[in-house]
Amino acid sequence: MTTPPPVLARVRDLPPEALPAYVYDLGALREHARAVRSALPAGVETYYAAKANPEGPILAELARWTDGFEVSSGGELAHVRECVPGAPLAFGGPGKTPAEIASALRLGTERFHVESAHDLRMLADLAARIVPDARVAVLLRFNLPVARHLLANSALAMGGRPTPFGIDPVEADTVVRTVVEQHPQLELRGVHAHLASGLAAPEQLAVAGAVVDWSAALMARHGLVLHEVNVGGGMAVDYARPHECFDWPAYGRGLASLIDRHPGLTVRIEPGRALTAYCGWYATEVLDVKHSHGEEFAVLRGGTHHLRTPATKGHDQPCEVLAVDDWPYPWPRSTLARGPVTLVGQLCTPKDVLARKVPAAGLRTGDRIVFAMAGAYAWNISHHEFLMHPRPGFHFLPAAEEPPVVDPRGNDELTTRQTAVL
Repeated sequence: MTTPPPVLARVRDLPPEALPAYVYDLGALREHARAVRSALPAGVETYYAAKANPEGPILAELARWTDGFEVSSGGELAHVRECVPGAPLAFGGPGKTPAEIASALRLGTERFHVESAHDLRMLADLAARIVPDARVAVLLRFNLPVARHLLANSALAMGGRPTPFGIDPVEADTVVRTVVEQHPQLELRGVHAHLASGLAAPEQLAVAGAVVDWSAALMARHGLVLHEVNVGGGMAVDYARPHECFDWPAYGRGLASLIDRHPGLTVRIEPGRALTAYCGWYATEVLDVKHSHGEEFAVLRGGTHHLRTPATKGHDQPCEVLAVDDWPYPWPRSTLARGPVTLVGQLCTPKDVLARKVPAAGLRTGDRIVFAMAGAYAWNISHHEFLMHPRPGFHFLPAAEEPPVVDPRGNDELTTRQTAVL
């Protein structure tokens, strides 16, 4: 993947003390989100999974191209509501607390994804007391059995086997009867089932079809209308092939056929990584170059405490070298005589690896490395405080036709977390 010139220009202009830094291209995000939107047919709603990247400017841009946001904690709920007031929210995730559910009810959350019988009882009781004159819309999340071959290539299985996510399907009829007969303040809209991540379009469509058919049969047994099915996210993002993208047009055509078989049904999807991964870069500099037991290493400022994605997923983060000729110090620069090189961070652990076997002959201390595909599950899932290194800066390149983006967090964090608007 070739880093866009505006991103490279910004990285080159940053002084050394401003590195490491995240650079987000909101124009690239807009272009991608618009293309995804145009590929999806009527009857499909897109809720962005805020857990992938909850940065305020990213949420604000995606509010233009999605139908709402999926949140999975009270903290995400409050943050997204503040960043994009009025945007529809779906509150899901296991282990909800009474305080979180109460807050979601008071904030007017549009959908609740119920994960268990206990989750259901809490929601029903709190809804009756907090919003007694309203009916609260719910989707029941089920851990559905799926043909094993459909999930064989998944990067992360969330269902189809024993997991803490969702309701066991053997309890489905009992839970549906409980909602209908005992909790009139709850409006059962349909089913939620996020079963796997990292699936290509054909597998995603097969899973979606199985989920919809199962849901339709469940509701029909109880004489109920199936209004909505949320088939989750998990669209494949291939870090080893950064030029390849999930086949959104094929996915859209397949979902259109699925909806045709179920007139009046709304299918909801919850992409996260597949929307934002491509709009973010993590930029840093080479601090040292060394040879060890027949291999070459470059130690970078920062590391997996800023960008945990490669360590979490076990891949090499795509990157490129940005040569820097200026060297302000009196001592000579270390230089990589030959490649390839393993790029590591500053942490005192051999697991602090960002990329292996990078062809970078001639790499020098002071050169810069720009890691692509860092727009999702990067900073926000990293172990920030380990070794207590400084936090990275954050920079947002605005879309060309838009005014500069203002970070809704304000400037109160600038002493430890620099935020720049370009």
